[in-house]
Amino acid sequence: MTSSAAGIYGNFGQANYSAAKQALGHKYNITSNTIAPLAASRMTATVMPQEILEALKPEFIAPLVGFLTHETTKQSGGLYEIGAGHEGVVFKADQSFTPAAVKQRFQEIDDFDNSPVYYPSSMKDNDWLGKLEIAKGLAANAKGDELRYDGQVVVNDLGFVEQNGNKVRAADLVVADIKSAGGEAVANYDSVEDGDKVVATAIEAFGRIDILVNNAGILRDKAFVNATPQDWDLVYRVHLRGTYKVTKAAWPYMVKQKSGSIINTNSSVGIFGNFGQTNYSAAKAGIQGFTNTLAIEGAKYGIRANAVAPNAGTAMTATIMPAEVVEMLKPEYVAPLVGFLAHKDTEATGKLFQVGSCWISEIRRQRSGGVGFPLTKPITPEAIAGKWKKIVNFDDGKAHHVANTRQSSAELLENASNTEEEGSVDLEAAYSAIGKPENFDYTKRDVILYALGIGAKRTDLPLVYEHADNFQTFPTYAVIPAFFTRLDITEFLPEFNPMMLLHGEQYIEVFNPLPTEGRLVCTSQLRNNVLAISESTSFIRGIGGFSKKPGRLGPPNTKPARAPDAQLSQKTSEEQAAHFTVCRGDYNPLHIDAEMSKLGGLQDPDSPRPLKNVKARFSAPVIPGETLETSVWADKDPKKVLFQVRVVERDVVAISNAAAEFSVPVTIAKQSKL
Repeated sequence: MTSSAAGIYGNFGQANYSAAKQALGHKYNITSNTIAPLAASRMTATVMPQEILEALKPEFIAPLVGFLTHETTKQSGGLYEIGAGHEGVVFKADQSFTPAAVKQRFQEIDDFDNSPVYYPSSMKDNDWLGKLEIAKGLAANAKGDELRYDGQVVVNDLGFVEQNGNKVRAADLVVADIKSAGGEAVANYDSVEDGDKVVATAIEAFGRIDILVNNAGILRDKAFVNATPQDWDLVYRVHLRGTYKVTKAAWPYMVKQKSGSIINTNSSVGIFGNFGQTNYSAAKAGIQGFTNTLAIEGAKYGIRANAVAPNAGTAMTATIMPAEVVEMLKPEYVAPLVGFLAHKDTEATGKLFQVGSCWISEIRRQRSGGVGFPLTKPITPEAIAGKWKKIVNFDDGKAHHVANTRQSSAELLENASNTEEEGSVDLEAAYSAIGKPENFDYTKRDVILYALGIGAKRTDLPLVYEHADNFQTFPTYAVIPAFFTRLDITEFLPEFNPMMLLHGEQYIEVFNPLPTEGRLVCTSQLRNNVLAISESTSFIRGIGGFSKKPGRLGPPNTKPARAPDAQLSQKTSEEQAAHFTVCRGDYNPLHIDAEMSKLGGLQDPDSPRPLKNVKARFSAPVIPGETLETSVWADKDPKKVLFQVRVVERDVVAISNAAAEFSVPVTIAKQSKL
């Protein structure tokens, strides 16, 4: 189904359109989703400039429709352009729960920045009875200054109730209650479809209309497969059309008065949907779009419009709820909010509130950070499927509230300048990507195997013998856990051949000595007692698509022009790759399988505790059995040394731009154990 920004947020001059767009089964494996596109069409061509229409081609919308309608797509009940609810405020369930009490705490209800929020996905996510139990145990509500409603009331109700065996008009009973309390009221018995007659009663009796509460409603609940056109039309006529008709009649008087408050009744069903209530949910959702636009158009006339989604026992709900539940969900627990919103001193407008069981919460939609696809290449359903996790991600810190149609359109139009070439790297997504924390368990055996894999000998007891007095983990072991974390690089990289992916650079920084066994929590975020940071740089040959914007780059560790201060040659074992693969836990086949390497285009110590960090660039591969020559230079910083590693047989530099920092000053020795 198609909605629009106007349907979600409202828009000036589109009360009809926004109501209709909002009005638009798991049991039968039928998915239902709504899209709110900003796209050029014969309809929008009459209100949008040509240059904007060019950037809003329908071709950019069709792939999403294709993805949502594909047989493998399971998403249902989504609005793609969800709703974030305020945790709300619970009030004491007694006589102190008044409009004045609501006013005292309204700032808490309306605060999404400093108060907890939650994300309900259905009506069942709200424990109404539990909230009422909390309310009963609270202290009395703060009173504040009393809110006065001196004036007159028109009570509209065309129904009857049983009283002493006789049928009595419900409106007459309410009027009698108001008069007995010292107020003035008259009754009206017309249908809300005759809204002009309802309003005329108020004008004839009192000469003006200040507050309008649209609360008429009926139910005709049936599963959609069984619902008749009459079921649909009757609910629509009472709820949505009735709200329109009464408001339409009252509007000119409020405009002339330069004041007025309209409170429309939505429902949790209109927000989340509910089985057997397609007619009711469509009408209630339409009322919300209608309310949003009334608030926009009424602002310049001093007219406010809000909506409430109450959970209360009424004559209507009494037909489907047990009596004890109806009793616990008294309308008296809803009325204080309605009274507060109706008061002339209240400034709130264009808002939606859930209310019931002495609990009040504001609810509003949020938009995920989403994905902007380049306008310079076709978008396919497959491309959308590839980015789907990011499109529906509300936990990455980018989700935000969109206040109105103008902001909605402005954010969407920002992508009009997205003309990156095909295959470009999404730098913003890459920098903000956060891997899921992963546990990494290792034992003393793993520590010993690692030491053997990097060349430790049987004489290096502190590294290869667990009962040695100073048995320790070699600091560069901090590299290993990072290889067991998962970060989906396809989220920000174009398609590439995995055989072209190579480990290009490595940086580690050690904060605390690594224990010889234990469990490490590995994540791209720093938290708790950080032991080490491991930063890897990979490159993919032939992928292209480098951004025109330079990324972050640390200063290179350039070797001095002078001869090295120390030099050491070490011949690698022909079994080095096998040892490395098993002992290090890095099972990349490029390390050991010559055939796999060819597919990627490749041819055939002293105490380590003071090590703080090391950074190196892998400039060329090393073939097992070759001799490595390490050249070391002292730096002006006594705690830092620069080094490079050369393959003697081929005279190529294997490791370049390398440096190691220590926690204490170091002296370069001519020979080293490792």
